[in-house]
Amino acid sequence: MFPLFNRFRKGHFEHGVHPDYHKGITCDKEIRRMAFAPRLIVPVSQHIGAPAVPVVKAGQEVVRGQLIAEADGFFSVPVHAPATGIVEAIDLMHSAAGPKVLSIVIKVYEAASQQVLESYPVDPMQLDRDELIKRVQNSGLAGLGGAAFPSHVKLQVPEEKQAEVLVVNDCECEPYLTCDHRVMLEQPENLLQGVRYALRITGAKRAIIGIEDNKADAARLLREKLTDNDPISVELVETKYPQGAEKMLLKSLLGLEVPIGGLPIDVGVVVNNVGTLAQLGRLLPSGEGLTERVITVSGSGMEKAGNYLVPIGTPVSFILEQVGVEAEYEEVIMGGPMMGMSIASLEVPVTKGTSGVLVFRERRFIEEQGERGTRFPCIKCGRCVDACPMRLNPAQMVWLAEKREYTAMQEKFNLNSCFECGCCSFVCPSNIPLVQYFRIAKSINNENREATA
Repeated sequence: MFPLFNRFRKGHFEHGVHPDYHKGITCDKEIRRMAFAPRLIVPVSQHIGAPAVPVVKAGQEVVRGQLIAEADGFFSVPVHAPATGIVEAIDLMHSAAGPKVLSIVIKVYEAASQQVLESYPVDPMQLDRDELIKRVQNSGLAGLGGAAFPSHVKLQVPEEKQAEVLVVNDCECEPYLTCDHRVMLEQPENLLQGVRYALRITGAKRAIIGIEDNKADAARLLREKLTDNDPISVELVETKYPQGAEKMLLKSLLGLEVPIGGLPIDVGVVVNNVGTLAQLGRLLPSGEGLTERVITVSGSGMEKAGNYLVPIGTPVSFILEQVGVEAEYEEVIMGGPMMGMSIASLEVPVTKGTSGVLVFRERRFIEEQGERGTRFPCIKCGRCVDACPMRLNPAQMVWLAEKREYTAMQEKFNLNSCFECGCCSFVCPSNIPLVQYFRIAKSINNENREATA
């Protein structure tokens, strides 16, 4: 096929990588509810935007579903008690990102039924858009695909924009993760209802559910569940990482390219993750707050790898006990191996944006990834350039980063277009931690911009 035509055709995006997916470990494992940990650590900031403000005090009893931290403005979401118990403390606790964050620690009552005891049921189809947006915010819903962007903000289309298409991101392109796949197979009614609500809120005329072709069983099931009146289609796309990135998926499904620095709504599209919309379909009519989510627990050295429904705030240490992880392991990652974070403490809790907990033993990890920690000089092979789906030049940006020329990285080489997918680091034969350089550069540029604002 001619390269020029290949670049602009639908069903395809340039570059990317094909890692070993390792999904067979858990893709056939049905979702099971995990036990409640005796102590839950619930951060008040589990989303992009202003942290929620605690409305409870240490020593106060709370019931499951109760509001424990309210949204601090429109670009914020509230937090609800994931279990019935007593507030043990409100203090700084460990987070996956590294710095400690303000968290509400709940000692769980062992004898409680753990039913949701606070909810406000409603018929969403009887509400106007403004009321629906407020209900979505009150649910505490944030993007469950990992970005944790407040769902009500994403669904509210700016007045000067118009949503033509709602794209439902069902790709789940990260290796090991299968929680979204299982949600499609086990909660199709919730998902499709959530899509219908999202169409009503955004005003989009139609919805496309995009699924990687290694999950064809989910596509078949969803097509069977659609009614004749649903303006919803299901389409398969190529299995390739990072197909699940918004900009890549729009290129594959619609042949659209989001402008540099732009958002999907700039080309008339709203994108939402499958897990987010499945929760929307469940939470909106019930009037409940988000208290739990499905995660994949996988990797090496565990007896009970699978997909689990886990209360928000569950510490990783408790999860590892429940799945029977062997004592010796090298690394624990929150999320997927490409974009997830290696955690320094097992007291880090599951949050709204946690899609997986992966455990790797030392021997297997080294066998799969090469000699970890040994970095060599750049050999100018160009593999990172060939792999980058955004057509950036990672090698050039790292050279600038080492010279601390962070502004030049942004102004001349489009640093902010990098969404940190990790393709460049994955293919680098010199084991250069390219993504880490880019994260640091972005952080410093942001700090400098705020200091001069």
